[in-house]
Amino acid sequence: MEILHDNAVDLSILNGKTIAIIGFGAQGRNQALSLRDSGANVIIGIRPGKSRDAAVRDGFQVMDVKSAADKADIVHLLLPDECHGPVYKSEIAPVMKPGKTLCCSHGFAYVFKEIVPPQGVDVIMVAPKGPGTEVRKRFVEGFGCPGLIAVKQNASGKAREVALAIAKAEGLTRAGVLECTMEQETYEDLFGEQNVLCGGIVDLMKYGFETLIEAGYPPEMAYFECVHEAKLIVDLIYEGGIQKMNAVISNTAEWGEYYNGPFILPADVKARMKESLKKIETGVFAKDWLAEAHNGMPVLKAKREALGNHPVEIVGAKIRQLFEKK
Repeated sequence: MEILHDNAVDLSILNGKTIAIIGFGAQGRNQALSLRDSGANVIIGIRPGKSRDAAVRDGFQVMDVKSAADKADIVHLLLPDECHGPVYKSEIAPVMKPGKTLCCSHGFAYVFKEIVPPQGVDVIMVAPKGPGTEVRKRFVEGFGCPGLIAVKQNASGKAREVALAIAKAEGLTRAGVLECTMEQETYEDLFGEQNVLCGGIVDLMKYGFETLIEAGYPPEMAYFECVHEAKLIVDLIYEGGIQKMNAVISNTAEWGEYYNGPFILPADVKARMKESLKKIETGVFAKDWLAEAHNGMPVLKAKREALGNHPVEIVGAKIRQLFEKK
């Protein structure tokens, strides 16, 4: 895939356009600040509450969602996935006229038909590959997080140029941007979260911690080995790849990687990952998640509570206090 940088982008296509950021959470706030710093005209559409107050303190023009969407040329939805459909249908769809652009940072709502945009509207995605706070931090430092862009609907013939300009205004093209489809981004993102970044890593940490303490090892030591040091290993991989990490750790640790890794994660793990990917691609996961969300999220809330009571979290809170600056 071609990696696109600043020199491939004309920022002037945003001149005279108003961008409405819908939502002011971690992504909303930090993308809005960077867009504004790059000269874009940014307004915020949000309901009353703490986030609205924060947007006012940051000096943005703030209004209700429908008014912001009506005023804007580009409507950038940065709400939780489960909120996109209901908010779009009730507050954005009535003012979504031909010539406007719908933008998102994750294609979930479009891929799974929670949002079905009208003809005559551009639909694009600009997806930073990092948390909102990291996107902003890198921008302020003069660099940027890498990102993805996609065009779902190109009524104007300029959708790709607008997506790239937004990416540049957020600093993403400083690091590099890849062009993909919304389907690719959505399926890949959900798969990575569930199987590796969140589901896989968290369960691996918990099982390792539980195994050690059930064998009689001190919980504090188990936390250091199975949770705390994970950041150090991931940082090494982030900086230079798996081989860089292996070059830094001991020969004993590297031999253990080859000796025991395949035993802990046997071949059928990949088969289960393929099954997981199929559930994502066919919409089974999305259907189950949206049903859970629209039912008040009882299972999610119960899981959160159970995790908070797990020994790995209780011990972890004590360990992390050791590293707080006094």
